[in-house]
Amino acid sequence: MLTPNGWAAAVAALVFLVASAALGYPELAVFGFAALFALLAAGLWMLARPRLVARREIRPNRVTAGDAAAGVLTVSNRMSRRCPPVSVTESVDGRSVGVPVPSLAAGESHESGYPLPTGRRGVYQVGPLTVGHADPLRLMEVSKRFGETSTLWVHPPVDTVAPLPTGRAQDQDGPTSSLAPQGGIAFHSLREYVPGDDWRLIHWKSSARTGQLMVRHNVVPNEPRLMVVLDTSAAPYDDDSFEHAVRAAASLAVAALRAGFPLDLRTTGGEAATVEEDGLGRTQVLDLLAAVGRDPADQGLAALPALAPEQGAVSLGVVTGRPGATELAVLPRLRPRFLMVSLVQFAATFQAPAQLPGVVSLAARGPADFALAWNELVSP
Repeated sequence: MLTPNGWAAAVAALVFLVASAALGYPELAVFGFAALFALLAAGLWMLARPRLVARREIRPNRVTAGDAAAGVLTVSNRMSRRCPPVSVTESVDGRSVGVPVPSLAAGESHESGYPLPTGRRGVYQVGPLTVGHADPLRLMEVSKRFGETSTLWVHPPVDTVAPLPTGRAQDQDGPTSSLAPQGGIAFHSLREYVPGDDWRLIHWKSSARTGQLMVRHNVVPNEPRLMVVLDTSAAPYDDDSFEHAVRAAASLAVAALRAGFPLDLRTTGGEAATVEEDGLGRTQVLDLLAAVGRDPADQGLAALPALAPEQGAVSLGVVTGRPGATELAVLPRLRPRFLMVSLVQFAATFQAPAQLPGVVSLAARGPADFALAWNELVSP
């Protein structure tokens, strides 16, 4: 309850009173009693604690790195009298931010804003906040802690790039399979009529020939699926190259959604986001990439065989740093299981891209190099 000023006043009172008695100088006692009187007045002041309610909002709670975001505190006075000024301390990603609040009339509210750190990708916890009340001399202070926390998502920047190459164009009447969802526009086969089938799908010629009702089995055509895998192991990166890799993975994922491709975003550490169409899927993907980090226990590209799909029609894009030749050798072995395999590597100093059979490779030092070289490499 005592502030540093309060402890100083208490020590001063004790020193002056002891010195007055020991040295026989009653004048020193005056200073000691003055300090005690100040502490007593502060204690009486603190008996009238303000009843305040504090509420926090993050506006907006999702931003791209470098964009502005703010915490907005609303403090309301619930007393029937004016409350003195109070200090509000907010915890932002482990550091304290002071937000002053002026004296409030009965029932009055005050809104204060403060900037939040958005310079670097990440997921930041904001809160809890502490509302402190002190006497005019700042000798004593009491505080109330509001335990609610809020989350600020700082997404990686996204560059405008072409989606992963698939080796074929999207086709609404493209290849189909019996496992594809029904109800599309692509004809797959004829089958026997079952109750509930649309009569408009009955194929009358085949029905007359076989002696039983046959219907057209229409499905959604198989669209190429794009899989973006971000290497989240520690060895291939330094701090900057990992951030470049996250940004490139975000750019490729958003490019897939923008082009209307189904997307599987994976990390070698096990995080995954599957998006069938754009919309909320973009937020899901960028939230995942805002939170990823390097992990020394991550096995890196050695995890790729377990991520490979059992069926084809998937184009793979791998984003990494500078792993060793043994780790990279897994890509040619996986090539037959994908439509195409692409590799993007980042390093602080330029190195020629890895030459791997059947793999489209690109090496870059930073985001600008990547976007320019990628679009030149894969655009028709």
